[in-house]
Amino acid sequence: MQGPTPRPWIDTLGIYQGGKSKIAGIDRAIKLSSNESALGPSPKAMAAYREEATQLHRYPDPIYHDLRAALAQKYDLDPGRIVCGLGSDEILKNLCRAYAAPSDEVIYSRYGFMMYPIAAQAVGAVPVEADDDNFVAHVDSLLAAVTDKTRIVFLANPNNPTGTYLSAQELDRLHAGLPTNVILVIDSAYAEYVNFDDYDAGLELVAKAPNVVMTRTFSKLYGLGSLRIGWGYAQSEIAAVLDKIRDPFNVSGPAQKAAIAALQDHEFEEKALAHNSYWRRWLSDELTALGLTVIPSAANFVLVRFADTTISAEQANNYLMQKGYILRWLPGQGLADCLRMTVGLQEENEAVIGHLKELMQGA
Repeated sequence: MQGPTPRPWIDTLGIYQGGKSKIAGIDRAIKLSSNESALGPSPKAMAAYREEATQLHRYPDPIYHDLRAALAQKYDLDPGRIVCGLGSDEILKNLCRAYAAPSDEVIYSRYGFMMYPIAAQAVGAVPVEADDDNFVAHVDSLLAAVTDKTRIVFLANPNNPTGTYLSAQELDRLHAGLPTNVILVIDSAYAEYVNFDDYDAGLELVAKAPNVVMTRTFSKLYGLGSLRIGWGYAQSEIAAVLDKIRDPFNVSGPAQKAAIAALQDHEFEEKALAHNSYWRRWLSDELTALGLTVIPSAANFVLVRFADTTISAEQANNYLMQKGYILRWLPGQGLADCLRMTVGLQEENEAVIGHLKELMQGA
């Protein structure tokens, strides 16, 4: 008997593969595969989450009034143009649901975040990969990929998994070259970690352009990945569309309260940023001293190449797994000669470097 038949493009739809979190035979593996915050969530955020446990029988605020107000205050934004989602992933998917149809095209950069082609394919749109330039998104390649079928251009800035970024000037050039009916989505999940003067998370472009959306997340710097909460900023017309098609009550009450508390814990935020800045630089220096190639990163991870060494990325990955450390090997994204390592705690960072030294000296 013939059962229900899904849309034809569903058969080819990829499934997002998150970083591994367990190793068989090892009780407590050290997870450095998912770009999670080394210091975890703010104590104030945890306290707010626990306090909300008494209200679990209540539906959450459906319009996120207090959370939008907190974001608006922190970044000097119009709260009416802020959208919230079940992680920023939901906002990316809803943009495709609202603005892309079967056979439309959605562009992203080579080695871009793997959710982009999945979000496009989920609505039957065609994902189009544009060449990069030495692990950096290439504006000319992105623009060259635009056709009359293009509806959305996704750009992670900084990019995951490479850690590289485009300057504000290059962002402006990319936007200026796009047709006005194409939405430029600037995925700024790692924006807080960037400490370069030529960077803009996308707010300036959103302020002056009707076809730009910036997305952010509480999963990285703020350490709330388990609560799945993201947000975006756009002109009122796009924000209204996204608000129409999202699920009701899509962000839980405890998540909203924890996010507000995290935004207001400035001392913890500065501590997390200082930790990342120091140890990202330390890891880059130590890995380079081992003869490995480190792609310059502006995020909370480093991408390490094993292209010119006697040890392969796969061998290094397997060896570290045996020692109880989980990094991210990325053959599925065309990066079989690379490992991506999240910046961890001091003892975790030092242990990974020590194990890699042992492996490479033994070889």
